[in-house]
Amino acid sequence: MERVNDPARLARLNAVKLQALVRDHVGGEQTFELGELSAGAALLNGPDAWVLLADRPERGLGGAIGWAVRRGAERLHVVADTATGTLARRARGFSLPIEVWHADGRSLLPAVREPLPISEQAQDRHRELVPVMVVAGAVPHEEFGVVSGEVWGLEVCRVVDDPHTGAVRLEVGIGAHDREAFQLLHGDRPTADALAEVVRAVGVHRRPGATGHPLNRLAAERALRAKVIAEPSLLGAAAARAVPPPVPRLNLKDPVPCVAVATIEGDDATVVFSSGVDLDVVPFAVDARAATGVERCMVVMPSRDAIDIQLRIAALAVPPIEIVSL
Repeated sequence: MERVNDPARLARLNAVKLQALVRDHVGGEQTFELGELSAGAALLNGPDAWVLLADRPERGLGGAIGWAVRRGAERLHVVADTATGTLARRARGFSLPIEVWHADGRSLLPAVREPLPISEQAQDRHRELVPVMVVAGAVPHEEFGVVSGEVWGLEVCRVVDDPHTGAVRLEVGIGAHDREAFQLLHGDRPTADALAEVVRAVGVHRRPGATGHPLNRLAAERALRAKVIAEPSLLGAAAARAVPPPVPRLNLKDPVPCVAVATIEGDDATVVFSSGVDLDVVPFAVDARAATGVERCMVVMPSRDAIDIQLRIAALAVPPIEIVSL
């Protein structure tokens, strides 16, 4: 299939596709009210909102709910070619009736809910390098079997298996390319010394109050989590600890919410951290709450990012999710 690079043309094609799918599915003569949606296409058909998620559908449910809520729709139908199992799972966490459909050619098939992915445990031999991280000043984390070390939320090292020998080693750097370059340039240096130097250099730019720098623009949501873990009273909590996300992170560059469990007035709460205007953070939090098994849930974000539509989406979660500004 030809790749369309013109955004205006792509929007028209998505709108035509959605109209055709809905008309074939609903039948009869329909009058559609078209609307714009950056991630795909949207329309109203009476009290029903229909949204086609064409770009990164796994991160599009929040935007679809927001579009429907703004237009007073009574029901929402979400259509996608991929990730419909994830969308169907998250859709069940809202009081707004939401149906998710898998587009198969000109047909719409009910999506089958996928369970949350199982977070595999890290190998013991990988965990043996955690003390090296701690001595160097990095904070160890484990997510979906990966052991890494962070400085104020930014990953600076990761335990990997050598692809040729199978030996376990600690690679230093921010992201796969940086780790590879560091290994080529400094492979003869003791890992602990190299990591300690990187921790000091990164820490200058990551700690709260540091002046603007590319290093403190990466993983801003994880920096916010690190700040709350260091000072849980910011949330009125006695303690907070990082926990794995409900789904694996694909890379370090894209902003993705992260999760903690905080103890507030003697009870645990699932806490999801976000930075930037992310309409999908509430559906992500629905998954996070299911993964932790802790029902009370709040989303923490900078005050500038807590826009009204996020509050309205959070109020539709069952039970409602709190939005907390810091």
